[in-house]
Amino acid sequence: MTKIGFDNQKYLELQSKKILERVDKFGGKLYLEFGGKLFDDYHASRVLPGFEPDSKMKMLLQLKDQAEIVIAICAEHIELNKRRGDLGITYDMDVMRLIDAFRSIGLYVGSVVITQYRGQHAAELFQHKLENLGVRVYKHYPIADYPSNIPLIVSDDGYGKNDYIETSRPVVVVTAPGPGSGKMATCLSQLYQEHKRGIDAGYAKYETFPVWNLPLKHPVNLAYEAATADLADVNMIDPFHLDAYGVTTVNYNRDIEIFPVLETMFRTIYGECPYKSPTDMGVNMIASAIVDDEACREASCQEIIRRYYATAVGVRKGTSTPSELHKQEMLLNSLHLDVSMRKAVPAARAKAEQTGNPAVAIELPDGRVITGKTSGLMGASCAALLNSLKTLANIRDNVNLISPMVLAPIQHLKVEHLGNTNPRLHTDEVLIALSMSAVTNPTAELAMEALSSLRGGEVHSSVILSDVDVNVFKKLGMNVTCEPVYQSHSLYHK
Repeated sequence: MTKIGFDNQKYLELQSKKILERVDKFGGKLYLEFGGKLFDDYHASRVLPGFEPDSKMKMLLQLKDQAEIVIAICAEHIELNKRRGDLGITYDMDVMRLIDAFRSIGLYVGSVVITQYRGQHAAELFQHKLENLGVRVYKHYPIADYPSNIPLIVSDDGYGKNDYIETSRPVVVVTAPGPGSGKMATCLSQLYQEHKRGIDAGYAKYETFPVWNLPLKHPVNLAYEAATADLADVNMIDPFHLDAYGVTTVNYNRDIEIFPVLETMFRTIYGECPYKSPTDMGVNMIASAIVDDEACREASCQEIIRRYYATAVGVRKGTSTPSELHKQEMLLNSLHLDVSMRKAVPAARAKAEQTGNPAVAIELPDGRVITGKTSGLMGASCAALLNSLKTLANIRDNVNLISPMVLAPIQHLKVEHLGNTNPRLHTDEVLIALSMSAVTNPTAELAMEALSSLRGGEVHSSVILSDVDVNVFKKLGMNVTCEPVYQSHSLYHK
């Protein structure tokens, strides 16, 4: 069983208190830039066992009557149909998903701001769509020589030409569907606009990672570097904080590089800067809620291995660069990690070598490792999944959970009518067949009831899995990795 390393309730209490303290510091109005994911923060839950994926939302719910949300999206991302890697949906669709999700739990979404707007047609269409749905939309524009030309930026021809976002609550949470959306620039633009209107307002940043008061090379912080290898983020000692206070803290390169510019902007707007370092800007209380450092270290090491495999597969698919993979390899080496430390990896490799065909291994949450091999009837993912359910439900290995009379028509449909050349079943098809069998077969029903016990399991495949199989495992709450090789030598892979 996974050891709990993080006290989620303590974190919620400390974090909401810290934010309210920062609101009071700035006279009652705070623009709070939210980094990372507000919903479904599975990275945090993986590296901090005990952190709940919706923790940030629960924390905001404690401030529900005082907070409103502004969602920033870059016009260029709309134009390019940029997608979230974890969900597979475009950023503009994710904005609408986020609005629905926020509203469903009682959080107020004030508006959407389209940043870097240059007249992009797709951005205009998106604006019209949102406005037709009753969502207020504002536009922010590019500023020449941003962020170096501060006299222009902090002027009526810079931030002053942006739409002023009307807000009504003391805490304005600025979030986005992904990085590069312009959250910080939105906050700073609002500070300038509020100051012109005689309204006192402040800015703070809420980034979960890197954790400022954990060591630079702590696995939790290195796992963040692994997660952002595509952004070339690097954790660094904050030199401004060290110089101001004589205390060593951790921040990341982009915030450290931009801080002198931010400091000058604050001085230009207010006459002084409220912060002496980028660390000062943060309101992160993660470290204070870690109750078992060793458990978090181990979980983070496992995450780094998973990130290595994800990038290796990305390089194979052409969606990641060799430099990203090199970064992941360096992180592995810095902690003396080997992929075999992921228990499902050597098991899947051994099964593949034994059978001469693709194989999948699943480490169950209780630590047992179950394997599955490729057969004429189903792929290795299906076999490993069914074998795991048998194990969890204490069903004998030689018992058929699904009648051949159920499987044969599905195969016939796939090949004869849907044009598939491969009759083997995918995991979604097997689960549908299992659910049908459960109607008349009590043993199959036992296996179905065991599905929830797979959550937290670890899956590894000896070949790159289909998107269908990966998505099914993820929906079951399992973490998936694959060797960076395809099952066939074809150039086109579905």
